Amino acid sequence: MTWTAPEVTRPSGDTAADERTLLPSLLAWHRSTFLHKLAGLTGEQLATASVPPSNMTLLGLIRHLAKVERFWFRLRYAAQDIDPLYDPALGKDHDFEVLDATQAEEAYDILLEEIRLADEAAAEGSLDDTFDLGGNPFSLRMLYLHMIGEYARHNGHADLIRERVDGHTGA
Repeated sequence: MTWTAPEVTRPSGDTAADERTLLPSLLAWHRSTFLHKLAGLTGEQLATASVPPSNMTLLGLIRHLAKVERFWFRLRYAAQDIDPLYDPALGKDHDFEVLDATQAEEAYDILLEEIRLADEAAAEGSLDDTFDLGGNPFSLRMLYLHMIGEYARHNGHADLIRERVDGHTGA
């Protein structure tokens, strides 16, 4: 049986909430928007590079976003003693370059787990909490803003790739 990415319901958030509620809920909306853009596609479709000359694929974006969830929330912010998702010795773009359509479901599940663990790592934090980033303080607030921007940018990429893969546009 061929795996296809499942349908996703995007959360609606309170647009007048306090900042500690608003930032995680906006990130959750962007995360679910990304997953929504994958819905109904097979592993083969997710692994299709459809916007030449770029080699970017939806599967590469899945792997990339799992990597950055782990890197920013768990390795940087929470300082967990865990390995990066992909070996840095393989290159900074390894997540985009090694694509096996038969591993799409596993990559999707890893992204979901990294999102869950990222949320868990930041759940009790104050937006004013900081961690060191190259000798400079970086706050949890800025981390949320960075990740919202990361997803917003890649949601745009996903729109273009998806339209080329199967003609689906929008939302």
